[in-house]
Amino acid sequence: MGHIHHFSAGWVSPVLAYAMACVGSALGLRCTVRALAAEGRSRRNWLLTASVAIGAGIWTMHFIAMLGFGVTGSPVRYDVPLTVLSLLVAVVVVGAGVFTVGYGAARLRSLLLGGLGTGVGVAAMHYLGMAALRLHGNVGYDPLLVALSVVIAVAAATAALWAALSVRGAAGAAIASLVMGLAVTSMHYTGMAAVNIDLTPTRAPVAGATAMEFIFPLTVLLGSSLFLTVAFVALSPTAQERAASASAESFREAELPTSP
Repeated sequence: MGHIHHFSAGWVSPVLAYAMACVGSALGLRCTVRALAAEGRSRRNWLLTASVAIGAGIWTMHFIAMLGFGVTGSPVRYDVPLTVLSLLVAVVVVGAGVFTVGYGAARLRSLLLGGLGTGVGVAAMHYLGMAALRLHGNVGYDPLLVALSVVIAVAAATAALWAALSVRGAAGAAIASLVMGLAVTSMHYTGMAAVNIDLTPTRAPVAGATAMEFIFPLTVLLGSSLFLTVAFVALSPTAQERAASASAESFREAELPTSP
């Protein structure tokens, strides 16, 4: 049995992981709220942005946390195709949940299904990302802790969606993103507590890329993209602001004197 380290980088990795989870959640939930106030193509585009934001946010959180992961007696590598696939799966499955909320007719049913889809997306990303691990041995899981991690993800994702859609103002958005960030990180470390490693002594090299060779650069790229998108969304006018601007413009045009 290999001894597992989850915080070999100290508290830097979990704190940064939680921060990135909150950023991705805040952006995704904000875009979901914007989508509900929009129609047609605009609604679809806001929901797509929300799906990418939440999916990329949880992926970034996971692999920042994994920078602190190590196993005594074996190097740790990552299968690149599976790692990229975990990102795509996160976006697609979370997108299914977000679009359910965005286009659902029955509010409660849409919220429950959306929370289920989003939570399952978080869990699917986590365990597919773990499947990308390469080391000298086999990775096993405690089934009860795995089930608990999925329940945490679904319950907290549902609560975050409810808060984002029900509590208005900056306070509601902040609470929703903090709850969602907590959901993602809690699910991650609960899932990691379920892990056990059965080492196979060998001197053979481990296939795959190291975290610093592949994971870290991609994490920095995704994190930077999330922050830039946050700035864009923050500066983008809401539907109410556009309507108020159009109304004011119409009023000014009506007040202009007509030519004799």
